Amino acid sequence: MTFARDQWYVAAFSNEVGRDLLARTVLGEPLVFYRTESGAAVALADRCVHRRYPLSESRLDGDTVVCGYHGFTYDPSGACVFVPGQQRIPRTARVAAYPVVEQDTLVWVWIGDRDRADASTIPRAPWLGDPRYTTVRGMAPLDARYSLLVDNLMDLSHETYLHGGYIGTPEVANTPITTEVDEDRGVVYVSRHMDDAECPPFYARSTGIQGRITRWQDIEYHPPCLYVLHSRIAPQGVYPPAEGDDDQAFHAEIVYAITPSTAHTTYDFWAVARDFAVDDESVSEYLYQSNHTVVMQDVTALNILERVITGEPERYQELSINIDTGGLAARRLLARMVESSTVEAPR
Repeated sequence: MTFARDQWYVAAFSNEVGRDLLARTVLGEPLVFYRTESGAAVALADRCVHRRYPLSESRLDGDTVVCGYHGFTYDPSGACVFVPGQQRIPRTARVAAYPVVEQDTLVWVWIGDRDRADASTIPRAPWLGDPRYTTVRGMAPLDARYSLLVDNLMDLSHETYLHGGYIGTPEVANTPITTEVDEDRGVVYVSRHMDDAECPPFYARSTGIQGRITRWQDIEYHPPCLYVLHSRIAPQGVYPPAEGDDDQAFHAEIVYAITPSTAHTTYDFWAVARDFAVDDESVSEYLYQSNHTVVMQDVTALNILERVITGEPERYQELSINIDTGGLAARRLLARMVESSTVEAPR
């Protein structure tokens, strides 16, 4: 399996990175994250050059990381600034430092060629930091390759079967989708519009809607990492009153950052931002617990699928149908990215 390295990936939520050292592995690269005393986020290779001791198991001294094994000390640029027992610091005594950008409460890291790291190409999720929205969030590690999570999120028909009783209803699987691909921007759009649908508990309990609903699911996938589901619901028959007018709808912006850790493990960062009941803590708690359950149902299913695929390579051939058009388009764009920066994924 190969990764698209010359791309931005989410390594953490902003509130995870602080004055405690945080270990994350992204695209097979062990990293350590922390904040300088001025608040800037730093990402360094998580291995001391001396005996490969993890810097994440070490300590901060001001803005420097002091290796917890033999005391080699590194500044935010990755340069070694102290070696125990001698004045001379070897020329090669440095660890890699990686470009980091904080945007929309997400910490993005660039693993590839530094000269190609353009922060303006990072896709946006502005609702996560918008005071008009309230957001719940979490992260679930998968013991499965990241492409399986991409497939999962691009085809929401599985909600009917895997997430019944939470977010799925019969209409999700039974409603046809439309798929568009913006080849220039490299974005896949998948839409499912349900004019008369059952209201799942996820929305019935959080919005108070009783009875049937109009429900729209509009997906944007910005490969390789960012996925946004624009979810809009309203009581059936009142939405939308006019084309483009959805003032009577409840809006939930459901964001996933899909970050490969290794060839067979993935970080599943998720967030649900809403523009309703923004001050109601009970709604926040319900949506957090409900979405966490949904995510863990996906984790369980994808971990099973990873074991099947790994244990039975090339034994079965996939069959794709109409609902897979978005996922197949995503695969094609990901393959194009991999071709432009091909490096074997560490196992």
